[in-house]
Amino acid sequence: MENQTNKNLITQIETISADEKKLIFNSFTHDEAWKLGTALYEEAKNRKASVTIDIRKGKHVLFHYAMEGTSPNNDRWIERKSNTVQFVHKSSFRVGRENILAGETLESRQYLDSNFYAEHGGSFPINIKGVGIIGAVTVSGLPQEEDHKLVVDVLKKFIYPSSPEK
Repeated sequence: MENQTNKNLITQIETISADEKKLIFNSFTHDEAWKLGTALYEEAKNRKASVTIDIRKGKHVLFHYAMEGTSPNNDRWIERKSNTVQFVHKSSFRVGRENILAGETLESRQYLDSNFYAEHGGSFPINIKGVGIIGAVTVSGLPQEEDHKLVVDVLKKFIYPSSPEK
């Protein structure tokens, strides 16, 4: 069972890593943050999901919306997941999968305090071609794998709107 679990984790890590390499913006303005946040809201609504959505450039909040049914606890999760992405430069879900595979935690492996960082899915780097990672797009309110999937699905449509492979 452990070998199968490790294989599943490795597959997830490889998939997430591939998405991180592929989902790169040519530019990212405040207007684009608004459009991305709105796209996340619409997709969450279509999925009948209740989430809080947050887009940050460093510590600067460019978009934040808490849907009906969310709570201040979602804001706390967003802060912690976004901090992780902006410090480690990987999606928060990938960080969590890598730590599980290594049998470690954020605190034991990266020396990050879990009061300020979270290794749960739902935050993804905003990476600009030729610039690098400048922020994070984060949702909170669903199980972590679904939070991650919501963000990635919307980023794929947003960055490559006419691509048949999403």
